[in-house]
Amino acid sequence: MSYLKSNPFRKDFPAIDQIINGKRLAYLDSAATTLKPNIVADEVDLYYRKETSNVHRGLYWLSENATTKFEETRQKIAKLINAPDKKQVIFTKGTTDSVNLVAHSYARSFLNEGDEILLSQMEHHSNIVPWQLVAEEKKIVIKVIPINERGEIIFEEFEKLLNSKVKLVSVVFISNALGTINPIKKMISSAHKVGAKFFIDAAQAINHVKIDVQDLDADFLAFSGHKMFGPTGVGVLFGKEELLNMMPPYQGGGDMIDVVTFEKTTFNNLPHKFEAGTPAIASVIGLSKAIDYINQIGFDKIKEIEDELLAYATSKLLTIPGLKIYGTAQEKTSVISFGIEGIHPHDIASLIDKEGVAIRTGHHCTQPLMRFFKVPATCRASLSIYNNQEDIDQLYNALLKVKTFFE
Repeated sequence: MSYLKSNPFRKDFPAIDQIINGKRLAYLDSAATTLKPNIVADEVDLYYRKETSNVHRGLYWLSENATTKFEETRQKIAKLINAPDKKQVIFTKGTTDSVNLVAHSYARSFLNEGDEILLSQMEHHSNIVPWQLVAEEKKIVIKVIPINERGEIIFEEFEKLLNSKVKLVSVVFISNALGTINPIKKMISSAHKVGAKFFIDAAQAINHVKIDVQDLDADFLAFSGHKMFGPTGVGVLFGKEELLNMMPPYQGGGDMIDVVTFEKTTFNNLPHKFEAGTPAIASVIGLSKAIDYINQIGFDKIKEIEDELLAYATSKLLTIPGLKIYGTAQEKTSVISFGIEGIHPHDIASLIDKEGVAIRTGHHCTQPLMRFFKVPATCRASLSIYNNQEDIDQLYNALLKVKTFFE
């Protein structure tokens, strides 16, 4: 079945059906944040309108109801990623917060001077800067895994970097700027052979591919709710239980304690040890419905839809004279980064916005990657299950108008 012209999922997303600058909206920035289905918006609305209360602290119905929904979300996430136990699912503010937690509590505590951390050339800044901060403080060495011109990790070069000094490898599962799907399972296996731990940035992967942390043998994995049709303000960190138990708390405050005295404080068990303060309750509860939505469709169907969209968009855009696509990996998901010769990406985005087309331009928080491709920025069209052929044709026609404008 083709979903290019008949897409049954568009009706689930109220934001998709609106007029921008007098034109139908073609939302092509799902790599930045996905639109939200009605069931997510309705659940968040219900919490704020009728079910508002704090979690884990009240002995009245509203609090117990919120706590039940909150913890049910944790259980659903554990099942989604096949975590051995829900206590290994830590709620954070997002992927960035999760990276910082591990950098602070694991790397700062257990890595020493001269140890090495490996990062790939395609990493998001949030998977670079936290490690740099620790590395500077602890005199740890950061080394970079190179990529090829297609935007793929050069696996042989990665293996050459592995040695007994490497204590941590942190790599994106799917590149936000290129759409490249990295060989994460194979990389983890190689890293473990030298005793290194592996952190997976799954922010872009969580709504595209089925993730099984036990099959991957992941030490740490992080993702954000808003990249998977859920609310902003909530993310997840998965960690192996023995690692999370040995790590000190990231932040102090309510709910992460056992006993507090002015002389000494003891800490709560997992997962609460890493969840100080009042969490983003509405966002966590809303995320539960986003998981339901993904499970209802299924990852096989999501892949089928997105692969069809990607193939159509790629072939269509490549007919535009002077357009170059950055990121042509053999294993790739629905992200197209491109530039048009002689036209700055920011000018492209501003002009096609007048045609109702929403794309992202800039360095996509991947400045080292932009330097690799020798460009200041790219345009990025990212597709999801609510897109259709008309959205892509609208982008194509808008780009043709931009070329005409600059001729």
